Amino acid sequence: MPEVEEQMQTVYSLNELEQVAADIIDAARDEHIWLIDGDMGAGKTTLVKAMAKKLGVINTVSSPTFSIVNEYHDREGKTIYHFDFYRLKSEAEAYDIGVNEYLESGNLCWIEWSEKIPSLLPDRCFKIQLEVNDPQTRTIHYVREEENRL
Repeated sequence: MPEVEEQMQTVYSLNELEQVAADIIDAARDEHIWLIDGDMGAGKTTLVKAMAKKLGVINTVSSPTFSIVNEYHDREGKTIYHFDFYRLKSEAEAYDIGVNEYLESGNLCWIEWSEKIPSLLPDRCFKIQLEVNDPQTRTIHYVREEENRL
């Protein structure tokens, strides 16, 4: 049974995205695996771009829909991996690209469409869920969870 450490919900518009990104980064603290889920067009990659900007990423941030994974670096040389598993037909495809090595690297990993690889995910992660309210606003839920091992 997952133990919820912290849960937040925010309704925001696009002009508030920079502050939402900062709030998410603060809430995630030391977590390095972030699951970013929501329907197609919910704004997952847009949120990733805002978070990357806040973290000082020096690369161009784009959706890795076709490449599966993009690698970014911040001003300090830290690596961030951005995954998009939308096109995967099976977890084996993620395993074959070495997703476990990325997740165990200690680097920040942002994962879109994480529901495509449930058995490859660690017990502890930071979960972000986006919902479309209308063309101008979204609701974002984020939570820190850790598997209760007691």
